[in-house]
Amino acid sequence: MTMNPRTGLTAIGLALALAGCNLAPPYVRPIGAAPATLPQGGVYPGAASDARDVTAVAWRDFFTDPRLRGVIALGLANNRDLRVAAGNVLQARAQYRVQRADRLPTIDAGGSATFTNNPTGGGAAGAGGSPDIQSYSVDVGVSAFEIDLFGRVRNLSRTALERYLASEEGQRATRISLIAEIANAWATMASDQNQLRLSQQTLTTYEQALALTRARFRVGISSELEARQSETVYQAARNDIAVLRTRIAQDQNALNLLAGTTVPAALLPSGLGGASVTIDALPASLSSDVLLRRPDVLQAEHQLIAESANIGAARAAFFPRISLTAALGLLSPSLGSLFDGGANYTVAPAVSLPIFDGGRNKGNLAYARASQQVAVATYEKTIQTAFREVADALAQRGTIGEQIGAQTARAEAARVTAMLADARYNAGVDSFLTSLDSQRTYYGAQQQLATTRLARIQNLIILYRALGGGLADPLATATKAPSLPEK
Repeated sequence: MTMNPRTGLTAIGLALALAGCNLAPPYVRPIGAAPATLPQGGVYPGAASDARDVTAVAWRDFFTDPRLRGVIALGLANNRDLRVAAGNVLQARAQYRVQRADRLPTIDAGGSATFTNNPTGGGAAGAGGSPDIQSYSVDVGVSAFEIDLFGRVRNLSRTALERYLASEEGQRATRISLIAEIANAWATMASDQNQLRLSQQTLTTYEQALALTRARFRVGISSELEARQSETVYQAARNDIAVLRTRIAQDQNALNLLAGTTVPAALLPSGLGGASVTIDALPASLSSDVLLRRPDVLQAEHQLIAESANIGAARAAFFPRISLTAALGLLSPSLGSLFDGGANYTVAPAVSLPIFDGGRNKGNLAYARASQQVAVATYEKTIQTAFREVADALAQRGTIGEQIGAQTARAEAARVTAMLADARYNAGVDSFLTSLDSQRTYYGAQQQLATTRLARIQNLIILYRALGGGLADPLATATKAPSLPEK
């Protein structure tokens, strides 16, 4: 049939304009999985009047030590887990683009030329025979394009989009966790450096005491028991030093793994020192709504939306599937007159109606509904986990200052006690065992004080991560997620 080419295109356009119903259930965000507000009162601190929104504080501002900032920058550029997360985002984005392409027709164009020899005609009309046959054709068409009347293709595209967005949030969550893990490993190594210096100083004191008790034993002033007791604490300090040296080496190995490369010696900590490595930040608001902005929570929500869209696709499988194949072509016996004649068109709509499939569609729908229920539970569990992480960090934050104060006072009291006990032993008032116990108590109190100071820094890091801090950083472009596609 010969007709105007625009007629066939108009038919295709009308088919594309058809828009049917969407069989996916409307998405409603689950509520009630966690209390509306974070814990307050008791051990939980109130928000400071000058507190900043933690999520708006860039990690370069939160961590104040330049060496630590340098290690974090190395990790963001080289960490393999972060590269895997970025690769997952790119994979999900590519899959979304493939799925989204099904919503539009695939238009192909082709051309052909056919030459048929006539062996009885001599190849020329003027010689008294039939000439060789030549044929030229050009065609453009759409092959088996599904007209999405019931939203099957649209929901599959939405599923791919939400999974892409979930992978993007997963990358953001990985980035936050990496920053926190690097900071925690760096602070742990710094604390172990402090512990090592403390043990070395204590070893020197115990070594002097051991030499003195041995000398007193040789001249008969003290017993062998005192010398053996002194050697016991001396050897214990030696063991502590060996353990701490091993631990510091392991701390550096962990830091290298997190950074994805060997951390330069100039960026390694020498100790915690007197200044904090972070700002003293508390959340400006105690509403639990802040948890809904955490990347892991957003990731779980996107996965839930994807499963809801899958239900729509599974429901649509019960309805007829309409596809359209159309072609528009030109045919001529000579190349010069190919575009002079009219066009031939073919439009072939097809309908496929499921009658018996052995329960496949019912099974797919049941699976989609069950997957949505799993996604709801996962989303709620993610919120509950986030709530507990923040609540635990706030609970420790409310008492850590008092703990440090108590440990500081205890260490000072133990220092004075050890000094007095040593003086009384030298004066012959108390036994050597009393002096030795006082020295051990002082050593233990100093170790516990160092551990509590590390716990304070780790608490701030945990609170910063748990509230979703670490994303507000305009300088961090190495792992920036791809741009958001249109829905």
